[in-house]
Order: sequence, then C-alpha cells, then structure tokens
Amino acid sequence: MAEKDSEGIIATDPSNNDDRKCLIIRKLLKFNPKEVFTWQLVKTVAMGQGLAALICGTAVTSQYLASDYHVDTPMLQSFMSYTLLCLTYTTALLFRTGDENMFPILKKRWWKYLLLGLVDVEANYTVVKAYQYTTLTSIQLLDCFVIPVLMILSCWFLKTCYRPVHYVSVCVCLLGVGAMVGADLLAGRDLGSTSDILLGDGLVLLSASLYAVSNVCQEYTVKHLSRVEFLGMVGLFGTLISGIQLGVLEHNNVANIQWDWRIGLLFAGYALCMYTLYSCMPIVVKKTSATAVNLSLLTADLLSLFCGLFLFQYTFSGLYMVSLVIILVGFIAFNTVATTPDPADPIAPSGGWEEGGYDNPDDIIEEVVVAVLEEEEGEHTGVSWNQRTQNKEVPAEGRSTKM
Repeated sequence: MAEKDSEGIIATDPSNNDDRKCLIIRKLLKFNPKEVFTWQLVKTVAMGQGLAALICGTAVTSQYLASDYHVDTPMLQSFMSYTLLCLTYTTALLFRTGDENMFPILKKRWWKYLLLGLVDVEANYTVVKAYQYTTLTSIQLLDCFVIPVLMILSCWFLKTCYRPVHYVSVCVCLLGVGAMVGADLLAGRDLGSTSDILLGDGLVLLSASLYAVSNVCQEYTVKHLSRVEFLGMVGLFGTLISGIQLGVLEHNNVANIQWDWRIGLLFAGYALCMYTLYSCMPIVVKKTSATAVNLSLLTADLLSLFCGLFLFQYTFSGLYMVSLVIILVGFIAFNTVATTPDPADPIAPSGGWEEGGYDNPDDIIEEVVVAVLEEEEGEHTGVSWNQRTQNKEVPAEGRSTKM
C-alpha cells in the first residue's frame, strides 16, 4: 500500500497491484499527445504509406496488362524485378571486401538464402494463382493471415514481446479490412473465380505464411547483418528460381505476347515499382518491424481502389474512406508504443528478457514504476522516460537500448 514518508511524499510499492493501477491512472491523467505523436511517428506512417503506394503501382500495372492486353505472366514480372535486384545489390556485394563479399557469404549461408529465395518467389506466385480459383473477397480477408503468423514468428525467433496495445491495434486494422471487404460486396466487386474455392483459399493461406517467413527473415537480416546482403542474396536466388519457373510454366504465355511500347512500358513500370518496394522495405523494417510494415500495407488495396475509381470506373462507397481511417488509426496506435525488445535496436541471436538484463517481465514493470516515481519527485525534471531509456547503457552481457 502507498504510505507517506518523513517528507510527506507518497511512497509507492512497485510490487503492489493496487499501487500499479494508481500509477497508471496518474500517468493517463498526465498524458501529453506531443510525447506520443512525434515526428518519428509521422515519418513511420509516411514511409508505410509510401510502400503501400508502390504496391498500388504494381496492382494497377498488372490490372492494365490483364484487362487491356490479356497478358497473364506473373512469373515474368517477378523475374524482371529479381533481375534488377541482382544487377544492383548482388553486384555491390561482389565489390565488397572481407566477410561482406558475396563469396564468403555464399560459403557460410548459401543454403539459407536459397530457401529464402524459394520462399519469396513462391509467396508471390501462389497469391497470383489463387485468383484463378477463389474470389477477391476471400483473398483480401485470408491474406491478413500474414499478420498473426508474423507476430508468432517474431515472438518465437526474434524474441519480440508485444504489449496489449499492439494486439488491440492489430484487431482495429483487421476491422478496417472487414469494412473494405463489405464495401466491395456492396459495390459488386466480388471479382475472381469460384472454380475451386477450397484450393484458392488454401493458396492464399500458404502465400500469407510464406510472406510471414520471408518478412521475419528480412527483419533479422537487416537488423543483424545488412540490407545489401539481404537484397543481394534474394536478387541472386530469386532470379535463378523465378527464371527456371518462368521457363517451365510460362514459356507459351510469353511467346504469345503481342509486344508494343505500351506493354513494354507497363512491364517496366511494374518492375520499377517492385524493385523500389524491395529496396525501401528493409529500411522501414529496420526502423519499425515486419509486423508494423504489413499493417501499413493493408491500405494498399484501398489505394488501388481509389485509382480504380478513375482508371477502371469502379463504384465508390463511403465505407472505403471509413476503412482507410480505421486502418490508419490502428497502424498509428501500433507504432505509438515500442515492442520489447525495441525493433529499432539490433537483434541478438538469443535476445529476450534475460538478454536485456532482466530476469523476468516483472522486473521491467518495476523499473518503469520506480522511474515514474522518481520523475514525479523531481529527480529527473524535464527528462521523459523515453529520453532516459534511449540514452541508457546496459552491461556488456545485456543489449543496449541506445538508438
């Protein structure tokens, strides 16, 4: 229980649940929006929507190729984007020295990147194939399966600890997706096929799971190794795998394309959008997390719909705006509170509570409570909890929280 000391200041026992609740209420009353809605949050939202705009670009170019020119070559489109990655980032690895050169990397981890390249290529291919068997509504709903899978894999492999606000934020984002699907149904946009719904839905779930694996590997690599290594290896093995698959599955479709400058421009636009997406996504993942990035990408379908209002004469529904606002609110809420460990910090292979210098989660709670009390008693006047933790150094066996 809280008691007054000799100076009349209320002393709080951090291990007491009642006192913890009192502290939480007091902090809520002192809530300052400027401490939450920071410039860093604005940049995170802007970068996330930039990635969503790039996905929108790939969707629009693919729609034009399919509807106006009857071109159905998803593997050729992927092959072109992987080739661009290979020409730039794999070449960059060739000119690096020491252990960062391509050949030492291949000698140590070639089979891991081979599997990663296979996972990434098939994730892109299976979701495109799903359109032949199931409806757009099913794909939009089931594709969200990537987020819970990502969170499970992040907890398991990256030792990320999510807080209640993160789970609530994810639910809010999924609610926004539900509003978007409802708007599609009301507008009569339940496109796609129903030839084999069970197979199509299974392909979507498989694609979502493969994307989750690829994104977790990406987050680990860019935070623990390097962005150029990840992109160079994905470009190398993605080019090889997609090239083989292109020759086996799509050689007839490619031969039947009636090439002209418009088709060439659409292929180039798709490849450049995908190349830019692959190049920029690791930057955003390093600053946030793979889960946060995928939440921001939920608005990509909405951006494509807004483009379709002008390009393909789609029917507008007010639910689209409601869906966009709901998804953005959930995304912002997710990024206002950092996960543990902080996703902006380098990840140790065996990180976690103990790696961070704590025996269990309660130790962190106790440290937060003590810090709040010290702040209220004037020992850290003008210095916020976030500012202190960002500048805090931990022992050598722990993991630094300094940005």
